[in-house]
Amino acid sequence: MAKTVLGSVSLGYQLLWNQLRQLGGVELFVGSDDTAPVDAPHLLSALDESWSGQAPTLLLSVQSPRLLADMLDHGTADSPWIEVHESLLRDPAMAQRAHRAHQRGMKLIWRGEPGQRPSAALAPCFLRNMVTLTAEEALAGLRVSLRKHNGADASQAGKVTSPVLAGEIYEAVASRVLTEHCLDEQKAWGVAGWPMEDVLHGYRQQRIQPGHRAIVRLTEAIDADDSVEHIELILSEEPILAYRFMRYANSAGLGLRTGIDSIRHGLMVLGLSQLRSWLLEQLPHATSDLNLQPVRTALVLRARLMEQLLDAGDGNDLRREVYLCGLLSQMDLMLGEPLNAALARFPVSERVTSAILDHSGPYVPYLEMATALESSNTQATRVLCDLHRMNLEEVNRALLRTLANARPHPAKGLLLV
Repeated sequence: MAKTVLGSVSLGYQLLWNQLRQLGGVELFVGSDDTAPVDAPHLLSALDESWSGQAPTLLLSVQSPRLLADMLDHGTADSPWIEVHESLLRDPAMAQRAHRAHQRGMKLIWRGEPGQRPSAALAPCFLRNMVTLTAEEALAGLRVSLRKHNGADASQAGKVTSPVLAGEIYEAVASRVLTEHCLDEQKAWGVAGWPMEDVLHGYRQQRIQPGHRAIVRLTEAIDADDSVEHIELILSEEPILAYRFMRYANSAGLGLRTGIDSIRHGLMVLGLSQLRSWLLEQLPHATSDLNLQPVRTALVLRARLMEQLLDAGDGNDLRREVYLCGLLSQMDLMLGEPLNAALARFPVSERVTSAILDHSGPYVPYLEMATALESSNTQATRVLCDLHRMNLEEVNRALLRTLANARPHPAKGLLLV
């Protein structure tokens, strides 16, 4: 098969979260080999074809200055957002390219090192900035947040001003409180990445409960006599609920003769009436903590990406098993217990446990690739393609399909198909 432009670049991604804790955008890292130049117009066209109209905002972080320059020269007002780093703007030629691209209507995003901001001369060229706060700026933001929560008078002497500005994107925010300050108090456009460790640390003394909204949606779907496929989709997008359902389906109290090793198997054996009764038992304990939603979404995206990496001809049962492998691969974070203990609580395919616990078996290539794509290290994608004999273009197409269909939908949840 002839090599296309999507086979000439390696990708990675970072998720951008808005005030609703929904996926507001995707930062797509684009790596290329400058010894084999990539045609910028063709790449922009290929990305446009892969990105649906309902997809999250796409922000391109192009790691090759040469490719970035070509994109700035050939992009249009309809092109994805393009990120330009402050270090590259020191080159007058690149600064001129950014200025001309802005004049043509391209949407540019400035990015810099901690504490940096764009110069007054170039600031008008950028739609918004992606800012990394210094330790001192983060502390100032936390102090302002504390004063607001304590009801301090804004006119009080010694007032500290927050460095967080409305409409900007903030990256590498490691604190839950500071993230809430950015999104809820200062009305930032979004945060790049999510403080998963700090959010989950807040649950160290208690079990994380399934999301209230997912349980309500499931009971409504059952009452509306929706298809088993749709009900399976909703259940599989709530990691804790899916895990508990698997445990419930395999509990001794049900007295089933065979083990339940998939969500679909459990639904078919137990039936929707019994599922509804079990869901109503979960509802009083469900959580409405929005800060957990990005954690859930990240787990689901990894699972969906692994599913998409399979060949088109692979059967549905295999896809479900690979999806479950991805969903369970980080379940220790949600449960607060080691993965080997979590996976021992109900029957799991040896292929799944081998991939997660021993890094061996047929699912390892998909798990390693999906994990590697969750970073800016695009070279790792090329290395894994060579190691596992995977086609780079097909990997990129699988990633784009997954991300382009990841916008939340009020009735259907994540549109991950």
